[in-house]
Amino acid sequence: MVVSRDKTPTAQETFLQMAQAAGLRGRLLVTIGLLILVRVGIFLPVPGIDRVAFGRDIQNSPLIGFLDIFSGGGISALGIFALGILPYINASIIIQLLTAAIPALEKLQKDEGEAGRRKISQVTRYVALGGALLQSTFIAGWLERYATDVRGPLFMAETALALTAGSMFVMWVSELITERGIGNGASLLIFINIVAVLPRSLGQTINYAQLDNRNVGPVIILLVVFLVMILGIVFVQEGTRRIPIISARRQVGRRLYRERTNYLPLRLNQGGVMPIIFASSVLIFPSFLAQITQNSGNNQLLSQLHLILTQVANALNPSGQMPWVYVTVYLILILFFSYFYASLIVNPVDMSQNLKKMGASIPGIRPGRATSEYVERVLNRLTFLGAIFLGLVAVVPTAVESVTGITTFQGLGATSLLILVGVAIDTAKQIQTYVISQRYEGMVKQ
Repeated sequence: MVVSRDKTPTAQETFLQMAQAAGLRGRLLVTIGLLILVRVGIFLPVPGIDRVAFGRDIQNSPLIGFLDIFSGGGISALGIFALGILPYINASIIIQLLTAAIPALEKLQKDEGEAGRRKISQVTRYVALGGALLQSTFIAGWLERYATDVRGPLFMAETALALTAGSMFVMWVSELITERGIGNGASLLIFINIVAVLPRSLGQTINYAQLDNRNVGPVIILLVVFLVMILGIVFVQEGTRRIPIISARRQVGRRLYRERTNYLPLRLNQGGVMPIIFASSVLIFPSFLAQITQNSGNNQLLSQLHLILTQVANALNPSGQMPWVYVTVYLILILFFSYFYASLIVNPVDMSQNLKKMGASIPGIRPGRATSEYVERVLNRLTFLGAIFLGLVAVVPTAVESVTGITTFQGLGATSLLILVGVAIDTAKQIQTYVISQRYEGMVKQ
């Protein structure tokens, strides 16, 4: 985790390598082609469904709107790629959580190197398949009321099979992009799905401003807020606390290596977008359960449960009568998941042991327990600041939209902004890494 400084390639050098270097150009073309393929598959319809009635029923559903962010409109369009990369992302999160809890998985990840990581990837695929089957079966049962021809078990089996196969194909494409393309495949698929809804949102915003001259001011305010938030996200995503490290003097053979000073970077926002995704999922879960128990018939227990869940969902609605409840619960959940996810990513004890093995130490801090306690204190402070930032990013767009009355960017919330900025930064860094490798390769050939 020790960082060495290097000269960042200029934009001119980057674009020149993208155009001339066969390896980098090939990776870019593979990435673009596969992303286009997935976008086309979203609009290949699942047969035998009345889409007019379905579209009318889900028009104002917060659950469908949240899921459409990650599927690029696939859920509302009912394409064969409707599930998209969601089962794979859920499986990755589950395995990541279980790795910290199950010693066998932790051993695979830490001690068995590349072979262990391949086994974990294989387990993740199986979990994704199970999750896709479960989700597609539930969706098929929900869509049965909109079936035009065949109903019953046959319709559910056909629909569930089509959705599961589409999700597995998208998972394979994401891994292919990661292996042979540029960037992380799963992140890029979510990125392109979010970007796909931007033209529609911009068009609706322009039309809203053209309806009345009084709407121009609120639209400008909303756009300025979004731009400021993007700048803030870039600043915080790149923000790190650099803890200085001194490597001890050592002798290898006849050569004596002097003390070297490096630094240990701790990110301000360790969890990235994950705390907001988790918090949003928890907030929307009562609405999800309320929809399941909606048609409870004469069952009094289910009817009472549906009534309670509906009241909870209304209380957690940002546009409801008690928005302060939504804001308070949202901020508490973001704070909790920020600390939870940071504890999974950075282990101060392991970091202290690794520094000790490397013969490195933090100036003024004794190796061992004192180092782990120091790193934990710094990490807790950084996580608190990062959680406050995430809370502001999550709440400010909703507050501005409610004040201005503009809902055209409702789908492009805090989660979308963080994903867009984070994926763009990571992909740009990977492209710069390829450019630097090409630079050194040319130096070696000379």
